[in-house]
Amino acid sequence: MGSLSSLNSICIDRGRFPKCLDEIKNSKVKKLCVRASVATSAPKSSQYEEFKAQKFEKFRIGVLGASGYTGSEIIRLLANHPNFQITLMTADRKAGQSIGSVFPHLVKQDLPDMVAVKDADFSNVDAVFCCLPHGTTQEIIKGLPSSLKIVDLSADFRLRDVGEYEEWYGQPHKAQELQKEAVYGLTEISRTEIQSARLIANPGCYPTSIQLPLIPLIKANLIEVKNIIIDSKSGVSGAGRGAKEANLYTEIAEGIHSYGVTRHRHVPEIEQGLSEVAKSKVTVSFTPHLMPMSRGMQSTIYVEMAPGASTEDLYQHLRNFYEKEEFVILLNKNEIPHTRHVRGSNYCLMNVFPDRIPGRAIIISVIDNLVKGASGQALQNLNLMMGIPENTGLLSAPLFP
Repeated sequence: MGSLSSLNSICIDRGRFPKCLDEIKNSKVKKLCVRASVATSAPKSSQYEEFKAQKFEKFRIGVLGASGYTGSEIIRLLANHPNFQITLMTADRKAGQSIGSVFPHLVKQDLPDMVAVKDADFSNVDAVFCCLPHGTTQEIIKGLPSSLKIVDLSADFRLRDVGEYEEWYGQPHKAQELQKEAVYGLTEISRTEIQSARLIANPGCYPTSIQLPLIPLIKANLIEVKNIIIDSKSGVSGAGRGAKEANLYTEIAEGIHSYGVTRHRHVPEIEQGLSEVAKSKVTVSFTPHLMPMSRGMQSTIYVEMAPGASTEDLYQHLRNFYEKEEFVILLNKNEIPHTRHVRGSNYCLMNVFPDRIPGRAIIISVIDNLVKGASGQALQNLNLMMGIPENTGLLSAPLFP
């Protein structure tokens, strides 16, 4: 099968995605192109028409930390959302400024000026996206009205063990009771729990790209939980918008930058999710790298297959597991996922390949670190929490080239 770079477009459920022309004739591919937006057997078109027929008022949304990359991405996505309206934005260092003065690409958005968190009025808000840095959100979220639905994009509520949080983040957890309430929001895995949650701990970008392919395979006992090796690469936007010497153009351009070797803070989050489905402690070898690109993420994962399992078994299980999903797509055999094919979108592309070493397989998974790895998945989660079809506002086609 040809590469995705053989560009023609076929419809993927109201969206557009590059595919090879000859795949249109493949009945199996046609089957993959029908994806459900919520956990139900009803056709999506009937769900959408039924939803439109109901008289839903707009939900009022607050964005805390609107001046960062994930905050601006939330605002961009909400510009096309029919049921969410931003009524509050905070940014302590940019308080009093308009969003257009901070992000000129959002200059046409009719939004309130940003305010400091301490001056925020939550009486006109139904739900909040919290896009603040790690270590700053626990006390802020603890002080929010209990009536608010909250999706937290920081790492502050991702680790269930508060002792482990202190070990990896270097400070005690300041909202331990609230931690017990938080639901880890890997949408395709925890959809039912997310629907009834008040507080969502939105997954990290690396853990999203890694857990989406590995959790189904571990749950089905198709791979061993030992000797999992993960090589991940991210665009520089994953390091945040703060001014850091290591992220200067001349430091990042024309090279690959490994960091957090053996001690990256996403390690306990990855191991927590894999251990839960394995029902035993899983330890992985994980090394992240920054790449000289603005956005995009690829995880190349090396696994040992269970006795008697083959790469065909892994492929077919992932195909069946994600067959009805909107945003997680298993490519046709031998097609290599590329970050350029998900840029600006909420899609995750993946595929499985046989290793030259007998008994091992290679899994490649790609996402946009700012969308499916952060703000897009956050919006997907809030849609579920508010009873809205989860693909609402997220069907924009990837940008190419």
